[in-house]
Formats: sequence, structure tokens, C-alpha cells
Amino acid sequence: MHVLKRCVLSLMISALFLTFGCRGNVPVYHMSEDIDFSYYKKVAVMPLDNLTNDKFAGEIVRQVVTTELLASGLVDVVFPGEVKSVINDMGIKSVSSLTSDQIKALAGTLEVEALVLGAVEEYGNVKMGNVSAPQVTLSLMLADAGTGSIVWSITNTRGGASFMARHFGARHETISETVLVLVREAIQTLEQF
Repeated sequence: MHVLKRCVLSLMISALFLTFGCRGNVPVYHMSEDIDFSYYKKVAVMPLDNLTNDKFAGEIVRQVVTTELLASGLVDVVFPGEVKSVINDMGIKSVSSLTSDQIKALAGTLEVEALVLGAVEEYGNVKMGNVSAPQVTLSLMLADAGTGSIVWSITNTRGGASFMARHFGARHETISETVLVLVREAIQTLEQF
């Protein structure tokens, strides 16, 4: 019986891999248990750390995050130029090394309940066999303005050539489509709360 269970499990995993290939992973996310997301009416999307070789990746993904948050109807979002101006006025050199006091001060000046922070960890094409396809890894966090603590975070990767693209030449997503799906998946985790 034990061998039969392992065979069935192995077949199920193989079927999932063949169906979805490397299109995406299950996002890893955390939401504080005591969070009521309806409290957050307005947020500021901070510049994202760009850990990639594409010098525009952080800003491209930030724009998609801003647009998708607005489109979701969950929150209003501060205009990116205003965020940049406040960061410069406060003399903040690196958003990735903000302290909880700086988070509170930024949020107070921007008049928001939370800051969205994060990083683009991977952005570009990966080669799988003879096929090249986009792959993006994104991490986002929501920092509460009152406490300066992280109340939500998510990391997810999407991309690579699907089984159909690798073996049958089917069309794969563009990098823009990959980013859009990743960001939407992230925002959907917020909609649950």
C-alpha cells in the first residue's frame, strides 16, 4: 500500500509539472493574524530595490504595483513623484534600510496608513534548453504607519518556458505579462483580508 501511495503521489506531481511547467510557483506570503486590511485606505509605493542587471526593472515593477493596487479598488495610492520628493526631502538614501521610525515619519508626511516596500530579485530571460523565456522574482511588504512593522509580505517567482513552449514551440508570456500576473497574484492575497 505504501508503494502505491508513493506512485500515485509521484504521478500527480509529474502531471502538475507537465501541465504548468515552470510558469509559476505558489507564492510564499505572510499576513499578520490581527490585521484588518480595511483599515488601510491610502498607501505609498516606495521605490523597489532592483537586484537585477536591468536598470529599469525596479521602476517598471513599481509602476505595475501602483496601477494594480489602484485597479483593485482596495486602496488609494500616493503619486510616485510625491513619494520621491518626500524621500529626497528627508535625506533618505536607501529605502531598503528604513528603520521603523523612518517608516512612521515617511507615512506621516505622505499621510498614508502604510508603505509598500520590496525588491525585484530577478527580471529577465532564462534559457531552458533551446528556448529563452522571461522570469521574474518579486518580493513585496506592507509596513504599517503606526507601528513601523511589516504586516504583510509576499515573495513569488513566475516565468521560464512552459512545457508546451519548450517541447512544441507554443508562445510564452512576455516579461510584461509575467510581471502583471505576479503583481496581481500578490494583490489577491490582500483581497482575502
